[in-house]
Amino acid sequence: QVQLVESGGGLVQAGGSLRLSCAASGRTFKSYAMGWFRQAPGKEREFVAAISWSGGRTSYADSVKGRSTISRDNAKNTVYLQMNSLKPEDTAVYYCAADRTFHDVVLTTTLEYDYWGQGTQVTVSS
Repeated sequence: QVQLVESGGGLVQAGGSLRLSCAASGRTFKSYAMGWFRQAPGKEREFVAAISWSGGRTSYADSVKGRSTISRDNAKNTVYLQMNSLKPEDTAVYYCAADRTFHDVVLTTTLEYDYWGQGTQVTVSS
C-alpha cells in the first residue's frame, strides 16, 4: 500500500511553467512505476507522462511531449512533472499514480495503476 499526495498546481498564464510534485509514502517507493494523468471537466482521465521505478524509462503523451519532463527522486520519495509553455488546454486536475513493478517498465494506462493521489488543480489562463 502506498499513499500519494500531489502539490504544485495553481493558476498560471499561458506560456508559463509549473512543477507538480507527488510525495509518496511507503517502504518501497523505488519499486513503483509512477505516472501523471489529468482530467478536465466532462472528459475522461488521460495519460500525461510516466516513469519507471529506476527513472531510466519515460513516456509522454503527444499533447505534452517536448514541453514536459517527468522525473523522480527516490531518496525523497517524490516524482515531479515539469510543465513548460503551458496552454489553456492543459487546464485539468492532475493526478499522480503508482504501481509496483518488478521490471523497469513504464505504465501508460489508468488500468495499470492501483494507487492514486487526490489530484492538484492546474488552471492555465489565456
